[in-house]
This record gives sequence, C-alpha cells and structure tokens, in this order.
Amino acid sequence: MGYYFSVCAMERYQEMYLEFLLQHYSNLKLPYSFPVSLSFIASPVLMKKDAILCFDEESNEIVGALGFIFGTGQQQYQDTHIVQIQIAYIAEGHRQTRLFLEGLQYLTQYLAHLDEGVTELRFWAPADDGLRRLFGKLGELTASRDTAFGTIDEYCAVLKDWQSYAAKYRHIHYF
Repeated sequence: MGYYFSVCAMERYQEMYLEFLLQHYSNLKLPYSFPVSLSFIASPVLMKKDAILCFDEESNEIVGALGFIFGTGQQQYQDTHIVQIQIAYIAEGHRQTRLFLEGLQYLTQYLAHLDEGVTELRFWAPADDGLRRLFGKLGELTASRDTAFGTIDEYCAVLKDWQSYAAKYRHIHYF
C-alpha cells in the first residue's frame, strides 16, 4: 500500500482537509468542546498556514490529515521558530502501516524546505498512559492541563531530533 502527500495550498484542498476531519470528528476524540475543536481543526486554513493531506495511491482517497501553525498565541504568533501541530489524524485501517513514519518524514522535510528557521515543535494529546509512552518517544512532556473534557498533555520536540529519527528509516526525499 502506497501513499502520497499534498500541501493544501489551493482552496479546494483546504476544503477537502476540513471535510475529511469533520467527517472523522467523533474518531478524533478531542478533549474540547466542538467550537474549540473546530478552531484547532480550522486554524491552519483560517490563519493561512499549512495543512497536509495524505492520499492512498490506489484509490486517491484521503486517509490522513495534518494541520499546523507557526508561532504561539502567547507571543502573538511572532515566535515562528515554533510550529504548533494543531491536528494529526490517520484513518482506521491505515494506522498499522508505515504511514505515521512517512508523514513524519514528509513534515520534517517540508519544514526544512521552507527555511523558516523552525527549531521546535509542540503538540497536545489527551493524558493517557499509552499515548504518553508513544509521544514520550517523540517529545518531552512539558505540561498537563485540566479541561472540562479531561486532562491534556503538552509535548515539545526539537525539529532536528525528529529529522534524525525519521532519517534512520528507509525514506523518500520529498523536497
């Protein structure tokens, strides 16, 4: 099974990104109210930042999506060396493949290609022992926050560490 990635640079791809994530909204299990969840899902498109879709090569069906923004709200998005991953989702049936690794390879190569000076990545996840084991391999748990929908963990990672990790495995040079 093969995959390919596309940056959502055109309006039609941005629509497809939003439609895909909204179709899978219940599977996302985001620990926020719907309006807050929608803001995270849509922020890469609304802020004219980046979103990436992953397609199955055989069917051309969307099987994954990744959205991120540059900078943090605390710094009015001026600290563009930090990328915040707003959403990452792989559809059921595609999770036991190399897709996560290939997505990581694509993302790190894309960020390096942009030459925006990105050095750090941040992301949030529900506080869960299984997720903590998984995400502990990708970043440092830096904070936990209680929300009305459960506790979330914040992770920080160094882009060069992700690049080194991704480069250990067979990969395609995307950029």
